[in-house]
Amino acid sequence: MNKRYISIWFRFLKTDWFAKQRNSPADSPFVLVTQDHGRKIICACNNVALQQGIDIGMVLADARAIYPSLFVEDDIPDLSSRLLNKLAEWSIRFSPCVSADLPDGLIIDASGCAHLWGTEQLYLNDIISGLNKLGYQTRAAMADTVGAAWAVTRFGTNGSVIDNGAQLSALLSLPPQALRLEKEQADLLHKLGLRRIAQFINIPRPALRRRFGKTLLQRIDQATGSEEEFIVSIIPIEAYQERLPCLEPISTATGIEIALEKLLDVLCSRLQKEQKGLREASFKGYRIDGKTVSISIGTHRASSNPKHLFKLFALNIDSIEPDLGIEVFLIEAKKIEDAPAYQEQIWTTSCGLENIQLAELIDRIAGRIGENRIYRFLPDEHYWPERSIKKALSINEKPSTQWRTDRPRPTILLSNPELIDVTAPIPDYPPMLFRYKGVLHKIKRADGPERIEQEWWLQQGQHRDYYYVEDEEGRRYWIFRLGHYDADKTYQWFIHGFFA
Repeated sequence: MNKRYISIWFRFLKTDWFAKQRNSPADSPFVLVTQDHGRKIICACNNVALQQGIDIGMVLADARAIYPSLFVEDDIPDLSSRLLNKLAEWSIRFSPCVSADLPDGLIIDASGCAHLWGTEQLYLNDIISGLNKLGYQTRAAMADTVGAAWAVTRFGTNGSVIDNGAQLSALLSLPPQALRLEKEQADLLHKLGLRRIAQFINIPRPALRRRFGKTLLQRIDQATGSEEEFIVSIIPIEAYQERLPCLEPISTATGIEIALEKLLDVLCSRLQKEQKGLREASFKGYRIDGKTVSISIGTHRASSNPKHLFKLFALNIDSIEPDLGIEVFLIEAKKIEDAPAYQEQIWTTSCGLENIQLAELIDRIAGRIGENRIYRFLPDEHYWPERSIKKALSINEKPSTQWRTDRPRPTILLSNPELIDVTAPIPDYPPMLFRYKGVLHKIKRADGPERIEQEWWLQQGQHRDYYYVEDEEGRRYWIFRLGHYDADKTYQWFIHGFFA
């Protein structure tokens, strides 16, 4: 596939933004100023100010002498980079790869994107039109190289689409500045009478290198395609990402669901061929007002089942607000894992953790009540009760040790034991009753004690004597005495867990 790039130039980037934010008069000269050694210097101006003879670098006092009622605002530091980042994010609807081209441009990698709009010219026109609707005066051009697109955008005809392989002929009539040269190099070429690229591009390369250095040759090679130039997208491109542009903006729930189904079918088909599945994914819609709406899902097991994934997205699809319409849909799998096909067992009917239906059920429940309300616990290699269990990182995680079955353990274990009042007949006997949260429990049955010592290699402290007790209503508890039973009653009693 031939590489195709679009260069976009916002000549009045900052003043266009100020005009939108401050409702500045569009037909009046308007400038931004910055302090420089006690003087106010113009750092940006609108088109009307340029036509009045006011330009960047001029002292504000001189500009006011030309136009006394000049509209003036103070510049905002780093405004250009922030605006370009926002515009790059907006432009993701046209291509997954968009880069900021400081101080006043964007570069779009349009390779393989234009056919979705019909032709490259329609594609480029749609980009220019969209940016104009956002309030920015825009120039743009498309070519095989970043350098050629940049040159034609700024020194050629706005909206030009340079044919494949024709970038050299498009460059010949342009001035040296079109090669993105430093001002000193461009001025030197002009002083030598070389005012068009055609006048020096065929000069022997050793002579150009000796006179102008390697930078000029590099810029020529980049613009003509002899040296490849790479751009870095403002948003990292997900390896598993699918896009769906719409012929007309979509504003109905049915249309959004159809778009989601189509994207999931394409994405899951690719994942199945590669024996992979997604664990995290997001579904985004780019609205015609420039805003982005999105929903995300997660799965407990890598999945490439489009019907199951659609059900997960459908739980939150009502939260997508299309407003006046969504013109581009995008789905991206943010986390991918290997998911080889499991061999089915004809004679086995048991349902274990490896069962796909179980994992999908957990996904749907998590989508309704929240991921943080579903836990799976595994035994851990510790004697101390608080450390003897741990949360599983996934449904597939295997235990490192076996559950302890020689002694009963409660199904609900308090993270921190809670202090209780206990009445016991004689030392080392189970208690007769205890009070917990203001309620008195009379003990009918009890077993114990089970002594659990501190793990001295982790911490120091007293041992615990645990008892399994049942009250008169049949409720069972796990309580313990901290330390030895003594006459001074330095010990304390705690409740630590509840049995089913």
